Amino acid sequence: MKQYFDTNHDDVVSAMEVVQFFLHFFAKVVLYVIFILLVIIFLLFIFYFIDLLYNLHSGEDKPPLFDAYVIVSPSMVPTINVEDAIIIRRTNPKELKQGDIISYLATDSYYKGKIITHRIISIEEAEDGTLLYRTKGDNNNVADGTLVSEDNIYGKVLFRIPMLGYIRRFLFTYFGWILCIVLPFLYLILSEVVRVRKMIKKEKNTEKDSIEVI
Repeated sequence: MKQYFDTNHDDVVSAMEVVQFFLHFFAKVVLYVIFILLVIIFLLFIFYFIDLLYNLHSGEDKPPLFDAYVIVSPSMVPTINVEDAIIIRRTNPKELKQGDIISYLATDSYYKGKIITHRIISIEEAEDGTLLYRTKGDNNNVADGTLVSEDNIYGKVLFRIPMLGYIRRFLFTYFGWILCIVLPFLYLILSEVVRVRKMIKKEKNTEKDSIEVI
């Protein structure tokens, strides 16, 4: 009977260790992902402010070297989905080509003042030499009605981060902050405390056994 009880106890301990391992792993993954995102944002801010200071010192009026936006329209689906985040880089207009995806300040009456992210489908040149870009959303049936001047372009899309908008929105809620940041952080701290206490207890037992043997 005692052997049966011990076997069940070992199974329970093993199951608890497995659960503890996965909880520890999940907490580390969540915190590492958040840490990596914060590092990326921090680096972008450094480049942003260095470039901003340089432009102010030189008297040039340029868009930021890097910028980021969360997409709220399905016009670029499936290339870029709603709630995806995009990272753009300021690019020389003469280096842009057909097929590039750009973010620009809209000037047409419907979207005036909004930042739009669409694909370049053709490039024209005005009489004064200014480059004009015909753009279109991948999910739209027709091209945009207004040509985009090179002066209104903020940059070219470098890459997208899928569903980051959902994560950002969730993290900005009280429950999301607690679940994704506070609880994993507290769990890792408590796990380390328990691990250190076990090590100290084990060392004390080893010393006690050594003394008894002597």
